Order: sequence, then C-alpha cells, then structure tokens
Amino acid sequence: MQQEKRPKIGLALGSGGAKGLAHIGIIKVLEENNIPIDFIAGSSVGAIIGGCYAALRDINEIEKIALKTNSRQMFSFIDPALRRGGLVRGEKIKKFFEQFVNGIEIKDCRIPFLAVATDLNNGESVVIRKGKLSHAIHASIACPPVFRPVEIESRSLGDGGFSMPVPVDVVREMGADIVIAVNLDSYQSTDIRKMGVVFFKAVQRSIWLLRHHLSAWNIKNADIVINPQTGRVYWNKFMNGKKSILAGEEAARKILPEIRKLMKEKMEK
Repeated sequence: MQQEKRPKIGLALGSGGAKGLAHIGIIKVLEENNIPIDFIAGSSVGAIIGGCYAALRDINEIEKIALKTNSRQMFSFIDPALRRGGLVRGEKIKKFFEQFVNGIEIKDCRIPFLAVATDLNNGESVVIRKGKLSHAIHASIACPPVFRPVEIESRSLGDGGFSMPVPVDVVREMGADIVIAVNLDSYQSTDIRKMGVVFFKAVQRSIWLLRHHLSAWNIKNADIVINPQTGRVYWNKFMNGKKSILAGEEAARKILPEIRKLMKEKMEK
C-alpha cells in the first residue's frame, strides 16, 4: 500500500466516563493490525485517551497507567473548591496530565489532535485548537457540579459530552477521508419496571437516554461506527478497567474487515 495514496483515517473518540477505557482497546487493535491513525478528536474521556495517545503514541503505557490507578490515587486528585460552579477545582488532575504528556502544546502532538468542550453559558460546542494539551483535556472533562468550569479565552468551558459526545464532524474537518467514530452511548435496554422509583436511578436513566440520542445524531456522518459493549460502567470502574478495555478490543476486531474494505475502496477511486 503506497503511503501517499492511502486514505487518511481519523478517530472520533466519544465521551462516556469509565466506559472510555474501551478507547484503549480499540487503539491497541488498530495498531496491531497496521490501521493508520492520522487525526484524533476527543470529547471528555475521549479527550483524555485521545490526547495522551496523540502526544505519546504509546498506547501500552496509557493502558498501564489506567490499570494501576487505585482508589487512593483517585482521591488524591480531589482539590475542594466549594465555589464557582464545582466542588473540585481540577488543578491536580490537570497537573497529572501535564506531567504525563510532558507539558506539550496541542500543536506539537505526534498525531494531530483537537479536544471538544462545551461553553456552559450558551451551550455551544467549542473545539480547542491551541494551548497546553493538559489544559484542553481539563476543559473537556470539567463536568459540573463536580468539577469547576475551565476558563479559556473568557469562556467558561465544561464537559464536551454535553454538546458533542462524538466529534465526528471535527475529525472530518481536520482532513480525514475515513472517520471512525467510537460511540460509548449506544442504546442498552433496561426493564424500567425493575428500576423501581428510586429518584437517582430515574434521573440517571433519563440522562442515558438523552446521551444516546445526542450521540446518535453525532455519528450519522461517520464512515465506521464502533459500539463497544461495555455494559453499565460507573465512575469507580476507572479502578478496574480491564473489562472495558477488552470490550473495546472485541468491538474493534469485529469491525476490522469493514475498515479494510473501505480503505481498499477509497484507494481504488
């Protein structure tokens, strides 16, 4: 396959909390099967995995860090704010990412990368194109009321999943001929009669439904959609993420023939 003629491939890595560890498994399988990755855009946890991979191009190191994270380390990231829109400032998390990616700027990533956040004042999606990578990741994951919003260019930014959970169009605009979307919010049925009337579960279910429909709208322009079957995964599963990583690997392997077929078709045009 001639390098100059092959189609450019972009990854749109979706939001979804601890389910986002499936992104690691997907990237591992793409690497193992020599599927090139030319562009990456990420929203929320997709910005974490995508940004770190774009900077380091070492998915095995990212997996090691993810799997060795324990509850003590998770709690060490908490720096109480108690004011201004969030309980946690998030500066410790930003510092961790800055050290992990060696403080690089977005423009210096080994793979072109963009992060997506949400303007919390007007609901608009904001594509972060410049500045420190760690700052962009911090903004993309700042989910109120837990995390304080991040100020960038006089805008209060928060979790990208609120406005663009799967940034397909962003990757397309970066120049990708083939966009592979990773959707962590594919519909998973639940018998609501078994949920009872617990308020928290009802609210959570409503949010899942909203996320599902917004993600479905985002992925309509993707060439390939990967839907890892992670099941219900809560925030604490960041401390036991092997299941999600394996779900990503399995989903990626199933879609490999479709990716190869599309690459071949693009080259023959």
